[in-house]
Amino acid sequence: MSDSDDNLATGTARLRWDENGQPISARYGDVYFSKHNGLAETRYVFLEQNQLPERWQAGVTEETFHIGETGFGSGLNFLAAWQLWDQSPNRDTRLHFVSVENEPLGQEDLQRALALWPELADYTAALLDVYPRRLTPGFHRFTFAEGRVELTLIVADASAGLNQLLMSDHPHYRMPFHGGMQAWFLDGFAPAKNPGMWQPELFDVIAALSAPGCTLATFTAAGIVKRELQRVGFRIEKRPGYGRKRDMVAAEFLGVQSAPPHIAASPRNSPYPVPWHVPANRVDYKHKQVVVIGAGLAGSHSARALAERSWQVTVLDQAAEIASGASGNAQGVVYAKLSSDDDPLGSFNLACLQFAQRFYRHYWPSPEIGEQCGTLLLGFNVNERRIQEKLRGQFREADDFLRFVDARQASELAGVDIDHPALFFPQLGWMRPARLCRALLDHPNIELHCKTRVQSLQFEAAESRWQLLDQDGQTVASAPKVVIANACDARRFSPTGQLPLKAIRGQVSYFDGERLPLRTVICGEGYIAPAISCGTERLQSFGATFTLREQRREVLEADHRQNLAKLSASLPSAASGLHNLNPSDLRGRAAFRCTTPDYLPLVGAVPDFAAFVETFRLLCKSARASIPAAGPCLPGLYVNVGHGSRGLAYTPLSAALLAAQMTGDLLPVSRELAVALHPARFIIRDLIRRRLP
Repeated sequence: MSDSDDNLATGTARLRWDENGQPISARYGDVYFSKHNGLAETRYVFLEQNQLPERWQAGVTEETFHIGETGFGSGLNFLAAWQLWDQSPNRDTRLHFVSVENEPLGQEDLQRALALWPELADYTAALLDVYPRRLTPGFHRFTFAEGRVELTLIVADASAGLNQLLMSDHPHYRMPFHGGMQAWFLDGFAPAKNPGMWQPELFDVIAALSAPGCTLATFTAAGIVKRELQRVGFRIEKRPGYGRKRDMVAAEFLGVQSAPPHIAASPRNSPYPVPWHVPANRVDYKHKQVVVIGAGLAGSHSARALAERSWQVTVLDQAAEIASGASGNAQGVVYAKLSSDDDPLGSFNLACLQFAQRFYRHYWPSPEIGEQCGTLLLGFNVNERRIQEKLRGQFREADDFLRFVDARQASELAGVDIDHPALFFPQLGWMRPARLCRALLDHPNIELHCKTRVQSLQFEAAESRWQLLDQDGQTVASAPKVVIANACDARRFSPTGQLPLKAIRGQVSYFDGERLPLRTVICGEGYIAPAISCGTERLQSFGATFTLREQRREVLEADHRQNLAKLSASLPSAASGLHNLNPSDLRGRAAFRCTTPDYLPLVGAVPDFAAFVETFRLLCKSARASIPAAGPCLPGLYVNVGHGSRGLAYTPLSAALLAAQMTGDLLPVSRELAVALHPARFIIRDLIRRRLP
């Protein structure tokens, strides 16, 4: 439930249990649900008073039905809604449940609370299967029932968390990324016990996120709640409460809000952020046909994410086989470095690791694709150990995600001598990228064409379609939407030629056989993974180099030496027997990673470069100029590139973000993080720094 002290860090809820085994908040002294019958209360207050049984039985016309909730608590409201959705005839639509919670229950408390409702046992088991021991602050996306039900759980203060679902804080663009909520469960501890949540800002954002005709139900009939709902445009009705509670409130959003103030463009400082990341051109969500250029990790994940949303996807790749570029190593590891700093890169790395370990659960069981053997990140020097020590407080209760181990424990986990303390990620491991890509592309809605090089793109405005042309100017494909996911090759297309992409050479080395009998992946200055079978051979991969100015594609002996040096530095005891190994006896593979200046990928709509510069030119005069304009982007053109050496970790979440943007759904990350990944961010930075004419 939402925290009444804005300065108190988000943490796991502290509970006490009454004589009947019911949970009570130790902080707020309030119950999580009715002592009489919590499930019956949920059904009466939230399901019936929102008319969900009748609405869902009549058939949902929207592709996705969105429910918003304040106070996830025990998750009882979500499970009851999911059960009702399963009983409805809406088999071709999706339920997306969005809840914000400032003090989430730990996994054990959640399990104990939900055990009170045996009729929800199957739904409870599915939730507990993905629910971590401790939810970290931020966005968490969970998918159930083969994609028919999604849960976005936002760990944050209620108004601040919901505000991240709006396109912008600029008054002209305070609107949801999606079509808006169709129903609200306004839950949370009683206003008298938790006044910090029931503030005007909460009701403002609820109204901004509501679709016309949206319904709302809340257990409370407190005067402040009724007045605030009326103020923001809801028509309220007092109804009999559940059990001994005399009254509750149901409401309907009339869609009437005051017009935003007139804001003129001006070089003077503005209190409002420039909404450059909001798409200026209307996005067409109806035509579900797309061409994805590139069949590596980014392209394959993007194709799969869209195909699972019933899009018809054509994937084109210039090589004879998929994953032939930077995604083509025989083995890759899933990892990214965490940071205790509150910056976009650290936040993105954490979100990606949490999302990836859930996503790959469907692929780990196949030894042909990968192995969830765990990953050790070594504290191999003073700086790394200092960083790891700072993370202890943040992850002290999250041992299913991250454990802090000493050198002895690390050695037992790895099966070889480790000389340093480490972070251990038990749910990570390694993958065979090409086989993963093949599995991702194995979907009835995906059509793959290799040996197909796209040389240029041409937009036909009359037909609102992109023509994809080969080197002879012949059309090889056509679609209203295109996703460019071919790494640095994106620069050859004129619409994306201005993107600041860098190609950085990396070489991985291979031992023949199994020189180090590892049980886990180990990451230090470089990485080494457990040996794998490649045909009749056994190979063990380690590396990789990071060479900025090297353009040669052949395998270099000097890079083998560098990889061996990194391995010896990270694992001096375990690698002591490798000193006499001749680098010329090693095999390897070289490829070019695609990175950006800030090492975050580019995910989203491709900006219209000239129009963007013209629209936001006032930023050259003041970084806080008043510019009440959205960002002009090229219609139907998207990009997903720049994942560097973190492709296995980054691409699942990046693809989910891209699919949400293209389908008009709720984003799986906060607005702040989506803005940090926006392909136009470097145009804005260059304008502010006066680097553009």
